[in-house]
Amino acid sequence: MNNRGVIVRTPAKINLQLAVGPIGADGFHEVTTVFQAISLFDDVTLKFAAENSGIAITLSGATSNGVPATDENLAVRAAKLMADKYDLSTDLAIHLKKEIPVAGGMAGGSADAAGVIVAMDALFEIGLSRAEMEAIAAQLGSDVPFGISGGIAIGRGRGDELTPALSRGSYHWVLALAGQGLSTPAVYQECDRLREGLDIARPQVSESMMQALRAGDATALGAALSNDLQPAACSLRPALRLVLDVGRDYGALGGIVSGSGPTVAFLVEDEEKSMDLTVALSSSGVVAGVVRASGPVHGARVIETL
Repeated sequence: MNNRGVIVRTPAKINLQLAVGPIGADGFHEVTTVFQAISLFDDVTLKFAAENSGIAITLSGATSNGVPATDENLAVRAAKLMADKYDLSTDLAIHLKKEIPVAGGMAGGSADAAGVIVAMDALFEIGLSRAEMEAIAAQLGSDVPFGISGGIAIGRGRGDELTPALSRGSYHWVLALAGQGLSTPAVYQECDRLREGLDIARPQVSESMMQALRAGDATALGAALSNDLQPAACSLRPALRLVLDVGRDYGALGGIVSGSGPTVAFLVEDEEKSMDLTVALSSSGVVAGVVRASGPVHGARVIETL
């Protein structure tokens, strides 16, 4: 049996901005979002397996509880999509070492799918460009292409039409984690309920955010953070308001529910402020865990060949 394999490291994302348009006839919302990839990673190991064994998936890591080790996992769907498209063997072993929170608004499942696409390209020596991989990723979900691109990017459409954003500097984040996830469809439904009867404009990228990123101005970026899903996430999980209050009270430059939540991301000035806020949140009794990270970081890439 050929035991060759690769390990791909793939990052979590936070949404610096998430502007949500009205619900369309197809049931989806047009969005404009600004993604930043941050230094919280899952590692995806892909190896050849015994002939006729099919695709097997195993999991480990701090956030692997509750993640399906079945064909429902987006990583398995990514492997099948690549195999179908390029007529590749499906005798594969996938192992996910998970550190990205599950159902936390940080695209952990999408990151794993992006990692599998990059791993399949490397293992089978297909030679795809990043743009080609992003196009395949878009067939799996709106957050998957950004897992491949990384950095900072503007997402339009359903969030999967990416344009790199000009930015300078590195940003320090403190992430307040919740004990239970939030369902993305449920948050969108609550958003629609809260906005019922309102005239919702088409989503636009925030010019103040673009200026802050171009200048590398963390204070201005903190002031520009925005998420149209935040009221809905707080409606479904009122304790998130307490978490946001703690961050503001302890000097965060800005705080935002990431994506559909319930992870809350706080932007801080430097490493020292990051430590202070971590201690404050940890002792507050309103969060299940706290993680520090920085961004932007690169997208999914091979870190080891086995």
